[in-house]
Amino acid sequence: MKKSIPRYTFYKHKYGSELLVDVVELKYVKRFLAKGAVHTLTYYDITFITEGEGRFSIDNQICEAIPGDVFFSKPGEIRNWDTNHIADGYALIFEDEFLSSFFKDPLFVQHLPFFNLEKTASKLHLMDELYERMMQLLHDIKAEIGLYKQNDVHVLRALLYEALMLLNRGYLNMLSRGEKDKEAGSIHVSRFVELVGANLKEQHSVRFYADKLCITPNYLNEIVNSAMNLSTKQYILNKIMDEAKKQLIYTDISISDLSFELHFSTVAYFVRCFRQCTGETPLAYRKLYKP
Repeated sequence: MKKSIPRYTFYKHKYGSELLVDVVELKYVKRFLAKGAVHTLTYYDITFITEGEGRFSIDNQICEAIPGDVFFSKPGEIRNWDTNHIADGYALIFEDEFLSSFFKDPLFVQHLPFFNLEKTASKLHLMDELYERMMQLLHDIKAEIGLYKQNDVHVLRALLYEALMLLNRGYLNMLSRGEKDKEAGSIHVSRFVELVGANLKEQHSVRFYADKLCITPNYLNEIVNSAMNLSTKQYILNKIMDEAKKQLIYTDISISDLSFELHFSTVAYFVRCFRQCTGETPLAYRKLYKP
């Protein structure tokens, strides 16, 4: 039987009328993760570590967290952090709508490099000056929430925007020039990435995605190769295998059901593809990495 991953939604009416931004302390969040640290969110989360050290993972990226680290996760990503050793910090959380309804660019949040579909890293370490400034901003956001009255969100939007822009600057400074170019990408590559994310379980062919973009498979392969240093076919397969890894680690779905869910023609073909990508069979991978 498939075990579902706990999913947490935004508490929109925590302060009475609807408010789509909040700052919460990690020691408060821990109470809701008492039955297991693995979970997923329906909103954007920026977690600031202030006390303790431990593992923090987002999807298949596992990091060692220390004070001063910041972790970025977007809706749907699977999160898992060491609630026993990460003592405290803050989570700046918000719904996309809180900003997209205000800015002309409806994809403003998704275009931030740490929330981009192809983000290079989920973690940023803040230098002392930026760390102190971010802590002050979090304090200011909490104070403004305390003064919140219905529809009076302009100051909160401005504070959240300032926080995102400062983190954006810090994140881009962390990246090498080559990584910045990859983050930027092209319109076609960005759209291709979105399409794969939405269709990877059902659609495995390069032609499907090229047709959706109204370009040739050869041209799609050329721009994907230029942006990511791998073929379009390999990118699609990697994303399918990333989904398979998550299901193997965080659910109890059977290997045969997983191969069916991911639209492989046979279980044997799925096992062969998985082994080529990871060096392990699906069963061995599950035994090795399942918590």
